[in-house]
Amino acid sequence: MSPQTLIENAHVITVDTERRELSHASVLIDGATIEAVSTAPITDVDDDVVRIDGRGCVLTPGLVNTHHHLYQWITRGLAADHTLFQWLTTLYPIWAGIDEKAVNVAALGGLAQLALSGCTTTTDHHYVFPREGGDLLGAEIAAAQTLGIRFHPTRGSMDLSEKDGGLPPDTVVQTIDEILTASTDAVSRWHDPSPDSMLRIALAPCSPFSVTTDLLRESASLARELGVRMHTHLAESLDENTYCDEHFGSTPLQYMESVGWVGDDVWFAHGIEFDDAEIGRLAATSTGVAHCPTSNARLGNRICRTRDLVDAGVPVGLGVDGAASNESARLLEEAHQAVLMARAKGGPTALTTRTAIDLATIGGARVLGRDSEIGSIEVGKLADLVLWDLSGLGHADIDDPVAALVLGAIPPIVGTWIQGRRIVTDGELTTADTATIARDCATEHRRLLDKAG
Repeated sequence: MSPQTLIENAHVITVDTERRELSHASVLIDGATIEAVSTAPITDVDDDVVRIDGRGCVLTPGLVNTHHHLYQWITRGLAADHTLFQWLTTLYPIWAGIDEKAVNVAALGGLAQLALSGCTTTTDHHYVFPREGGDLLGAEIAAAQTLGIRFHPTRGSMDLSEKDGGLPPDTVVQTIDEILTASTDAVSRWHDPSPDSMLRIALAPCSPFSVTTDLLRESASLARELGVRMHTHLAESLDENTYCDEHFGSTPLQYMESVGWVGDDVWFAHGIEFDDAEIGRLAATSTGVAHCPTSNARLGNRICRTRDLVDAGVPVGLGVDGAASNESARLLEEAHQAVLMARAKGGPTALTTRTAIDLATIGGARVLGRDSEIGSIEVGKLADLVLWDLSGLGHADIDDPVAALVLGAIPPIVGTWIQGRRIVTDGELTTADTATIARDCATEHRRLLDKAG
């Protein structure tokens, strides 16, 4: 058994129900869980306890990423000046060449970047399955297990190709029967519903313009039969609004509700184009939203109504989105961008720095149905924690540590713990060699482009 870890003298942002912020506080990790949180010295510890000096540092819950496409890590920088639909049609032929090796390497790159920027739990929406690609979901799960990150991959799907009026090429879509069989197998093989789970599966048809109505209905029914969550893109762009109006005579949310896609087991990526009534409907059904401000801006979409969603009681978390539309993919940066985007739309009080921290931690945990286990620093919760160094040039003269985190540069990380295991020490990943990962990512990027011609 690993020795206890005692983090002392830190400024602790608990994000608990009272939103306590504790100066010169200590947190004791015992095994996988948080054993104590106190402003008084914690003396009841084992003789071999590992002591971490947190002076000049702020301790937060680990950040929770609610939307990603890890395979895109090796296609960053392409289609840099395109609209969403142009971007998709440019990149689909390249993505059609992915295989197990490419996905594993891309996932190692994307997950390492997340871990090095304070993320301890991440989802992934993998929906591209070329027929000769191999075990792509298994490849990214292996990467997460190598790095030691808490992982919520989704078994995505597409069954509406170009010839049927969709956007993806025929080579990356599957039949409904193939998708449902693979989805059932993925849950049976990988899903762990236990309270301290490091791996959970959700089902995730890609979007209203790349899947059929039958697939949405059948996937919802299967997910609820298997007891797993449901995820898809929705209300991301005006192009999508036009598509749904022309094909279904409805808004994207009206369409999704007609096929059973609302509820506390559902979360949507983006959610930019919801009107007042739809925001109310999301709140009434506890349907979640993954807010991806950097990707939204990168693709030139409009600004999410984050303040209105939060005020209505909609579960909202943050997402970096795919690395081909957010080449940085650092989750704390999304908290920064969420504040800026909200204020650009709604004025200087539209979103506070503390709300941004909420979205990055307990908000994301709520979206994933894990807020009783992660997302805040409380006794009994899982020890997913990040210790940020605010003593240097970038932050030392900012009195408010939350403002320093959200508005300043991303601080150096002293330590990141997941399930009580330290995976980042003084800014270095301890579970893999990032130089090797970087070289492998560059090799796979070139191989993928060569395959696409």
